[in-house]
Amino acid sequence: MKYVDWLKQKGLEYRDSVLHFANMNTIEIAEKFGTPIYVISEELIRSRYKKLKDLLDSEYKNNSIHYAVKANSNLSILKILDSEGACFDCTSTGEIYICLKAGISPNKIIYTGNMFTNDDFKFAVEKNILVNLDSISQLKRLAKIYEDLGKEKETVSFRINPEFGAGHHSHTITAGKTIKFGILDDQVIEAYSKAKEFGFKKFGTHIHIGSGIINAHDFEKAIDKYLTIIMKLSDTLDIAFEFLDFGGGLGIPYRPEEDPLDLELYKSIVLKKFKNIVEKGNLGEPKFIIEPGRYLSAESSIILTQINTIKDNGFKLFAGINTGFNTLLRPTMYGSYHHIIPCNNRSKEKTLTYDIVGPICESGDTIGKERELPELEEEDYLAILDTGAYGFTMSSPYNSRPRPAEILIYKGQTFKIREAETFEDLAKNQEIPDHLK
Repeated sequence: MKYVDWLKQKGLEYRDSVLHFANMNTIEIAEKFGTPIYVISEELIRSRYKKLKDLLDSEYKNNSIHYAVKANSNLSILKILDSEGACFDCTSTGEIYICLKAGISPNKIIYTGNMFTNDDFKFAVEKNILVNLDSISQLKRLAKIYEDLGKEKETVSFRINPEFGAGHHSHTITAGKTIKFGILDDQVIEAYSKAKEFGFKKFGTHIHIGSGIINAHDFEKAIDKYLTIIMKLSDTLDIAFEFLDFGGGLGIPYRPEEDPLDLELYKSIVLKKFKNIVEKGNLGEPKFIIEPGRYLSAESSIILTQINTIKDNGFKLFAGINTGFNTLLRPTMYGSYHHIIPCNNRSKEKTLTYDIVGPICESGDTIGKERELPELEEEDYLAILDTGAYGFTMSSPYNSRPRPAEILIYKGQTFKIREAETFEDLAKNQEIPDHLK
């Protein structure tokens, strides 16, 4: 794919040497709102959702896309996806709270946590949220919560670990015998037998093998194992499933030389195989569910930042910017690549190699290593791409730096959807005991 087309897929293009995002001038945005700032395109979120939904509908109509809230939990993002018909996958009671705050119906939420507390269960059951269990030991406690609250036990699900995992980093691989998530093959029959004994009447299943997968073939072994487990479970216990959840993990091309995930191949490996066993087996007509997060939101957002320092130490050239791993943790935590481009692409023949570094007092605060860019100057603006997933949600006020604002672009207008934090926010909720006053 040509570089200019790669950028256009992400809503980016240069016009008269100035970078535009979602048809808006990035320099004007930076000067109006200040930097650093997260800038989000509503149109990109909607188009990504529609493209994925059309793909599923083309093969199997009884499907549902559950957006992985952990990727980006801004209320406006949730409202956008809710308006498109999305459902939601939550990994904590806080994410459930945020979804409900956004006006999302409880019947559109699945709670896929791990290491649940009784308080977690109580919160979910009180709010009529379906729970996707992570361990057989949790079943008895969940059943008791239903009984204590006088709630009818209807649907329950277990997360199954198919032992084959994949992902962009070892920390994001979520399947395998040494991984903390889910139950293994030899526990599945026992889990669902006990669920029936405890009085649950309807059932679902779930897997998730990892995050940021860009080669559809990486799903193959896990899907084959998962479907084998499902068929054995159905034949042994005579269970008709309400849904089979295939998790998320759909990646995006962070690097210009990367091709996007082949969705047609993904459909063949995942959805068509599901459809085949539904047509042949005794599963009933379960809903097909997937849980993309990054695929829907990552490319919808950039971080605009400003260069404050050009430093040549005689060995290496640094471009110091006003955003660091407090604003985008992924490069430091995972060694992740985020493409970085100038907002003003001045016609300069000279290019130089820079480390793009932030102001955090840690040597690991490098957003981009060895980046070849047109010669940069102090006060230039840069755009850090693909920050709409695990950007703000993994941010922090580390080094006592307040977190930036978020703005949304829609049809040529900008809307502030999160205020920047202030110094006052850093001390909020802290109390000094009397003996220290």
